[in-house]
Amino acid sequence: MNSENSDIAALARLIRAADRAVVFTGAGISTESGIPDFRSPGGIWTQMAPIDFDDFLNSEAARIESWRRRFAMEDTFGKAAPNRGHRAVDALVHRGKVRAVITQNIDGLHQASGIPAVKVIELHGNTTYARCLDCGTRHELADIRAAFEREPAQAPRCRRCKGFVKTATISFGQAMPQEAMQRAEEETLAADLFIVLGSSLVVYPAAGFPELAKRNGAVLAIINREPTGLDRIADLVIHASIGDTLGAAVGVN
Repeated sequence: MNSENSDIAALARLIRAADRAVVFTGAGISTESGIPDFRSPGGIWTQMAPIDFDDFLNSEAARIESWRRRFAMEDTFGKAAPNRGHRAVDALVHRGKVRAVITQNIDGLHQASGIPAVKVIELHGNTTYARCLDCGTRHELADIRAAFEREPAQAPRCRRCKGFVKTATISFGQAMPQEAMQRAEEETLAADLFIVLGSSLVVYPAAGFPELAKRNGAVLAIINREPTGLDRIADLVIHASIGDTLGAAVGVN
């Protein structure tokens, strides 16, 4: 058995032995669907600096630029579809092996793969819709885009209270979502297997969850093309494609 097949077999054994697994996903699973990475060298944020939350609140120009960037990315996000890795995670959720998916991603591809939204814990929010920062009203992007294209010199406002409307993501300088963080901690502490998929594990506090799982006695498996900061403490490390590796281990094409 070659090294690749040996790794897949080892991952399959860990999954079979688990009673309550948690999956933690980062940008690497979504790049396999054609969504560019934000943080890596050559990624979006190395080409243009992210807009800080305080700037969004205090500057109309920043709000307009934020929406211009979002709609410039619409074709990329709109064309992206769940890949083999997403489908494998979905299969594990529906088989009852995985109790929760904690994700750093904002693309909604886990939900699109068939995973119930209640099972997906989004640490950095979701870019597929927007919310009013004042009253919390949900806004669909098609409506926001139509309004923005009619009046490109004015950032969209809430139809209910006229407050600022922003994609439902967590920006630099914005507080992490307390409910999502609490749920993620609870699921992490209950896990007997914690599987990291496509995260460099350098962004905290999110990257603290694999450490917490390992300290609490869970088996830690990491699948990422590049080395991570937690490879040294993991029980299984596989530097390979997520879709090919997890798909083979789970039996999903």
